[in-house]
Amino acid sequence: MKTLSAFLCPFLLALAASAEPPEKPNAAPPLTLSAATQTALASNRSIKEARARWESMKARVPQAEAWDDLKISASTRLGRFVDIAPNGFTDQMLSVEQMIPVSGKNESRARIAAAEALGGLEELRRKETDVVMKVRTAYIRLANGYAQLELTRANASSLHQTLDISRRKFEVGGQTQAAVLTAENEVTRIEENRRDLERSISDEETRLKVLMNRDAFAPLGRPASELPNQASVSTERLRSLLLSNRPELRMAQANIAAAKAKVELAKREWIPDPMVSVQAQRYNEAAQAVSEVGAGISFSVPWLNGKKYRAEEREAQTGAEAAQHALEGAQTEALGLLRDQLTKLETFHHHLELFRDRLIPTARQTVEANRAGYQGDKTSFLELVTSQRSLREVESVRRQHLTDYQTALAELEALVGADLHLFSPDKETSKRKTK
Repeated sequence: MKTLSAFLCPFLLALAASAEPPEKPNAAPPLTLSAATQTALASNRSIKEARARWESMKARVPQAEAWDDLKISASTRLGRFVDIAPNGFTDQMLSVEQMIPVSGKNESRARIAAAEALGGLEELRRKETDVVMKVRTAYIRLANGYAQLELTRANASSLHQTLDISRRKFEVGGQTQAAVLTAENEVTRIEENRRDLERSISDEETRLKVLMNRDAFAPLGRPASELPNQASVSTERLRSLLLSNRPELRMAQANIAAAKAKVELAKREWIPDPMVSVQAQRYNEAAQAVSEVGAGISFSVPWLNGKKYRAEEREAQTGAEAAQHALEGAQTEALGLLRDQLTKLETFHHHLELFRDRLIPTARQTVEANRAGYQGDKTSFLELVTSQRSLREVESVRRQHLTDYQTALAELEALVGADLHLFSPDKETSKRKTK
């Protein structure tokens, strides 16, 4: 009996430590997905960079639309070394020149700048969408880590019950030492798995903190939001949302608008913009401040350099054609990605149903049957431990499939570029509007 106690005591202590690991100090309140998303949207550095770039591009529009600067020139006589008649030459002259954009080239340039700024806005939307997807993915994986940890604790507790039975059998000579060693090996497996889960949880916490622009060593609360375990959105609605909201498609549309404005600008390059000038002169011995006022006009002659401007038109036209092809290619690619994503979702959902309705219930029934058989000396210890291990693996895989399914939902929203309200009962991301 002393040999038995000496053998089992350290083993049971290790099992108890595995079943109830000490909680790490964490003063942070529970973390909701809504709070994590809003913090990331407000503080993420890459979003701030994209927003600043967009603001910079918007500032180009009034620059492109403005007239050329007014030109003022003045001249005065410094010395004269010939004798001339009074008022024979000009001593001072003041000239004012202004180019008049009658061709509307400045308006075309403004339209190009506005289209490019719109493309910058869509780049900002893509960055925001990607950050939201990454936050949700990290949050989902963090929740999965804690759920897997709870499963590990529950399984350790179940194994503890099995060991109690095995100990009683061993005490009366109804069990071998090999069975207890097998159980000890199972405890080691659970402990190893727990350590891996804690490292995975730490990784996802770090990823979330970086996305939220928080100190990596600051405490982070445990996930507290309910995450979707199923979703139903029609394919036709998803197609419509994708074609109207996906940032890459809207960027391609902005590129088409810019290309068309460039074609318009190339055609207007044939129209010269006149330079109007007004001159005031004062003669050498005049008593009045202004002796003479004149006006003038000048303009370029593009028609003598037709080869240059026709090439510019061809360049703009082919650029517009390329932009159109790019849009059509982006639409085709996006629809292909949508189809693949829906297939992925369907596969993960099938896995969830299979594990929920068949595999897990069967595995649990097998464990209960083997436990009852083991207590009645009808089932071997190895069969019981094997069935418990199988149940642990099935439950863990089912939880991983749920994580994969939820991650695929987050990817679907990022792919479409619209909030499908799958994660936010309070419509957290509907507040995500660019001002």
